[in-house]
Amino acid sequence: MPNAAAEIRILIVDDHALFRESVARFLNGETGFRVVELSASIAEAIAVLREHPVDIVLLDFDLGEREGGQFLRVAEERGFVGKILIVTAGVDDAEASDLIQHGVSGIFLKHKSTTMLAESIRDVMAGKVWFDQDLLRRVVTPRAGVGTVSQRERFTTREHAVLSGVLEGLANKEIGGRLAVSESSVKATLQQLFSKTGARTRSQLVRIALEQFPELTANAPRRSDPGPGR
Repeated sequence: MPNAAAEIRILIVDDHALFRESVARFLNGETGFRVVELSASIAEAIAVLREHPVDIVLLDFDLGEREGGQFLRVAEERGFVGKILIVTAGVDDAEASDLIQHGVSGIFLKHKSTTMLAESIRDVMAGKVWFDQDLLRRVVTPRAGVGTVSQRERFTTREHAVLSGVLEGLANKEIGGRLAVSESSVKATLQQLFSKTGARTRSQLVRIALEQFPELTANAPRRSDPGPGR
């Protein structure tokens, strides 16, 4: 992740030329953003990652005959460690569930404003996740396997509180402020949660939190509303 003074380097992957070019113009006009390249296909995007450092990929899920999910698999195989924000006209619940399981940092719907897109990019780069709360509620279906917490490994009160903060899209520092603990303490608790659940990313942890504690969504703010600390 770039330091606070550095530009956020962005790759836009979308097969609609008008959309990707208009988004690029807007983001290049925003302080702290630099669109390094525009790609219309998975092959083009992977080639860009080989040639340029990229902090975040704005990935359309529906890329003509291929799905954005294929990019996730190829990028992971090639060692890409940046963030991936899905920017799409829409995904069905099964597709959204799969994307979350694969560790994307968020799903942004194209009908939202470009100003909100810029906000979502900054949030993701700050370590938050960006998921519409209604979408999260719909896609969560308890299932056995990866991420299932056994009865012997119940979450502690602190872990439950940190999970709640993660679900609301808070950064570690904001969670620490809410709980009156240090950011280092929050990071340590997150590591405990990763170990217990088998999650590898923050977004996978969001899914597990919802599967194990669906009541956490009851009072969580909607992503279209100003969140805590804004």
